[in-house]
Amino acid sequence: MIRIIETLLASLLLVFTLNAKEKSYYFDEKGIQREVLENYLDRSMTLSNVLVPGEGEAQLADDIRMMKHIGVKFVGRAIMVWEKEHVLADPSFWSKAKAITEELHAYDPDMVFQGCLFEAISEEVEQIEIPAWAFKGLGMKPEKRCFRYADMLNVEGKYVDHWHKGGSVPDISRQETKLWFYFLACSYMNIGCEAFHLGQIELIGMNDPERTHWIQLISHIRSYAKQHARRHWVILDAHTPKGGMVVNGKSLLDFNSFPMRICAVPTSHPWQEGEVQPAELRMNHLDAIFGKSIGCETPSGWKCESMPYLVEIDNYGKEEPVNRADTTSYFPWGWDEISWFAKQPEAYRNQWLEYAWKWVKTHDPNGHVEMPGIRWICSPNQTQNIYRANTRSENAPFGYNQEETIRRIWAESE
Repeated sequence: MIRIIETLLASLLLVFTLNAKEKSYYFDEKGIQREVLENYLDRSMTLSNVLVPGEGEAQLADDIRMMKHIGVKFVGRAIMVWEKEHVLADPSFWSKAKAITEELHAYDPDMVFQGCLFEAISEEVEQIEIPAWAFKGLGMKPEKRCFRYADMLNVEGKYVDHWHKGGSVPDISRQETKLWFYFLACSYMNIGCEAFHLGQIELIGMNDPERTHWIQLISHIRSYAKQHARRHWVILDAHTPKGGMVVNGKSLLDFNSFPMRICAVPTSHPWQEGEVQPAELRMNHLDAIFGKSIGCETPSGWKCESMPYLVEIDNYGKEEPVNRADTTSYFPWGWDEISWFAKQPEAYRNQWLEYAWKWVKTHDPNGHVEMPGIRWICSPNQTQNIYRANTRSENAPFGYNQEETIRRIWAESE
């Protein structure tokens, strides 16, 4: 009898332990609570354009396998356009993306896909016809026309041709820009996205010091979400160099995000090919967000002394001379963050991910690491200029082998 009771108690303890480890990913039209939000942020991964694959069916199948295997919950940058807007005119762009979200939502209904509203437009927007519902959503009379590139630009010429001739930063104070972003956000919602990254808000908000136009756009996006989003709420973030997007104590965003701002660590001898290029995270390095995410009342109604945030291993090019440690540069060892990371030996990549995860948890518990999954790189190599965390295999011949490390880090943090 005693042994039976002990067995029953042990079983109950096991059930209690398993239940205690279960994390909530529930949110609805009322918003997302902090615990749920941070559960998502702790299972976030950058998977750039995984919904618009360009490397074939075998690679897509392996990307989906990896996502299921490691248990990703927040799929960062899942769909986007950085210029090259002509792709949006192809119905297959949308139908293929929707098919992937439906497959993964059938596997895990809690998985969140993030679309991007970036700080880059090109003249190709003029190839995209504006649907009537987009006009109506902004209270405009429908017209039969395409987007107008010139009408998205700052009237004083600020950031016009910023990226190149015919490639500019859109000005959020222009109605055409709000119409463009509304069209993108709602189109992404229609294929199953429930989160949006708003890019470099200070660049886009070049003529919006009071955030008036941002408030208008975000209000329209949230109104559409109440009717059409899967759970009637969308999770918004942006790169926030000022520590937040707060107006009168209230945040327009659900969380903040920023590059890691990885700092190179000089070595005692000139770097040689194949060696580690050591780097670390530092408080107050350049404009790093650690310890600087400001307090507010969130869109979901809860208050915080410091807004939760994500840090990502970002991509943005290179700075000559490369492969030299400059502690004052935004480019660790001359490369953007993900290109530097991809250049490192496999063992150091694995070690560094574990280090970064623990460092952020220790130095600022409001911070969360977005793991690298798929991201474009600029360092020359034989991987089609794409970093993939996948375990290398026949289906993923250019995998960088961080998949199991990420899975272990997440499992051990339960």
